[in-house]
Amino acid sequence: LGRRLGRAARDEGLVTHVVHYRYRGWNGEEAHLAQDAAWAADEAVRRYGDVPVCLAGLGMGGRAALRAAGHDAVNSVLALAPWLPAENTGTPLEPVKQLAGRRVLVVHGTHDARTDPELSFRLAARAKKANRDVCRFEVHADGHGLTQYRDEVLALAENFVGGALFGRAFSRPLQDAFAAPPPLGLRMPLAAGFGKSLRR
Repeated sequence: LGRRLGRAARDEGLVTHVVHYRYRGWNGEEAHLAQDAAWAADEAVRRYGDVPVCLAGLGMGGRAALRAAGHDAVNSVLALAPWLPAENTGTPLEPVKQLAGRRVLVVHGTHDARTDPELSFRLAARAKKANRDVCRFEVHADGHGLTQYRDEVLALAENFVGGALFGRAFSRPLQDAFAAPPPLGLRMPLAAGFGKSLRR
């Protein structure tokens, strides 16, 4: 993902970095992965100055990106198959207030056996109430790694990041997803072949 995004926006100065987490697992209230994501945003500011930052992550990294979105430099979040805790377990709901003012794209495979796609839908629905710039795409019959429709997922990610960071035009499906009221804009199907028309 980082290589693809870096190549797509190299001329505009996009730099991508991979965060290597200090700990395994979320670790309860410590939320070490979110701390590491926030550190990465701090580091981007230290290295590059006042630049917009898009946090992107898969699985637990998606949750870390969503949680660290409140950092002042972050203008957008790309959460792929985010791992979210089960609801109704006595723990508080995953917060969404930090997503206000950010562009947020969640992508989830409908057959993800590791992270429940319904939980990412519910989080997106709560976030959309306070922030119209939230959308979510479903990748039909794909699993956790989003490998069955890898090219389509990468093309969607590239289009989103280009629009969020550099003001490029969003594709029609992304425009429609942001504009549509819930649940439509939060259950947008990612069409097979998405991205081919963008490269013409």
